[in-house]
Amino acid sequence: MDATSIGPALLLTLLAGLATAIGSVIAFFAPRANIRFLGVALGFSAGVMIYVSFVELLPSGVDALEEISSAPQTIAVVALFVGMLLVAVIDRSVPLGYNPHEMRSPNTLDSPGTRSSPGTQGPSSSGVNAEASGNAETDSKGNEAVGAEPLMNVGLLTAAVITLHNLPEGLATLLTSMQDIHLGIPVALAVGIHNIPEGIAVSVPVYYATGSRWQAFGWSALSGLSEPIGALLGLLLLSGFWSQALLGLSLAAVAGIMIFISFDVLLPSAETYGEHHPTVYALVAGMAVMALSLLLL
Repeated sequence: MDATSIGPALLLTLLAGLATAIGSVIAFFAPRANIRFLGVALGFSAGVMIYVSFVELLPSGVDALEEISSAPQTIAVVALFVGMLLVAVIDRSVPLGYNPHEMRSPNTLDSPGTRSSPGTQGPSSSGVNAEASGNAETDSKGNEAVGAEPLMNVGLLTAAVITLHNLPEGLATLLTSMQDIHLGIPVALAVGIHNIPEGIAVSVPVYYATGSRWQAFGWSALSGLSEPIGALLGLLLLSGFWSQALLGLSLAAVAGIMIFISFDVLLPSAETYGEHHPTVYALVAGMAVMALSLLLL
């Protein structure tokens, strides 16, 4: 493990994690924001992560395992699916209502203190600038109002869930950046874009409960810090027995993590915020840009 590469890799991981704070800004100014661009950006990120995983990380894992095994491809493929399984288990352990991967558009936000009645997709955009309500009642549209305390609990629980989700993502960004900083930069960018909707998921209920943009922004940014923290914890656990075999297993598992995130989170979220065909075009563009950058480096 090259100690000189840890600093830049940790910095990239920190910046990717703090992208959750951008989600707060988008949520607060959603009526004036072009969130279709976010859909395209998420599709582009999926293309980057899928291409990097299959073309760079998985083959690099195989190469690292060749020195210690007569069946490196088999071991790498198993590690690939173990990485997918790890993220899937974390994802399925979260109740549906609090899962940050179940994205909703910030343009469908209710007024503070209101919960949509059954059959509505989410809250309406007019409420982002309204005052938070602390009393449970029924509004003129028949929606059941939610008090400030339950809304705050939703926001904080969502932040805790995102913290759990971000631990393996932070380790994936760190290990990729340590392996190749030129590879780590686009991966960190892709993970950062993926974190923006998660920031929306945290900041909106906190703002509804408190009426404070600063509190919502702070909790959103704080949830993103779990990525560098997860990276540091993983680094501390692995540093004592780091080896070529562990490098190969880690790279293959990271590839699995990023592939699962792309198909489970990025692409569905891209269609939520944007449209189908622009999402596909952005996916292909992300792959093409990544391929070109790898050829030129």
